[in-house]
Amino acid sequence: MKSEDSFVYLLLCFTLFRLFLLNSLMEEESQLPKWEGKTSAELKGPAAEEVWPLLADFCNIHKWFQSLETSYHVEGVPGQPGLVRYCGHRDHDDDEDDQTSDTIKFSAKEKLLMIDPVRRCLSYEILDNNWGLKSYVATMQVLDLDGNNDQSRRGCKIEWSFVCDPIEGWRFGDYVSLLDSCLLSMAKKMEHDAFPSTTS
Repeated sequence: MKSEDSFVYLLLCFTLFRLFLLNSLMEEESQLPKWEGKTSAELKGPAAEEVWPLLADFCNIHKWFQSLETSYHVEGVPGQPGLVRYCGHRDHDDDEDDQTSDTIKFSAKEKLLMIDPVRRCLSYEILDNNWGLKSYVATMQVLDLDGNNDQSRRGCKIEWSFVCDPIEGWRFGDYVSLLDSCLLSMAKKMEHDAFPSTTS
């Protein structure tokens, strides 16, 4: 075999070996278990039917998430599945009380998959993003607290659940803790800004 032929043969073998390794890695990654988690936060005072319209206003979620610098309509019909919003986040380490920063470090487009005003829940998937989120679907629901007929227990809670591929660079527990912190912050902001009379 000529030296040129030997070189081509070795190059072909090397290329096939690389393709084999790449395919093996992709198969291994696809077999990793999905992440599934849920968090919740209570609001003292307002009933679920009062809080639901705030959550259902899909393209204005930045009003309640302090880490969100902006959110706005991209395409689709408001209130209907297929609606897409853009969300721009500040860094998690930024001061949440500083509302002057306009630096967007994390962004995503999110598509409304389902919205049910009777059950007061909606589901959405994250599309294009620079967070490393893949196959991400989340559901948010507003529920009355048990014993809501008792005025001393008046209030509701928001549940936020998700399913996604493992996120590179994150541990599952740390990510759930982040969502828990974000949802608690949102609930407090809703209480303070939207229902000040019910919590005073």
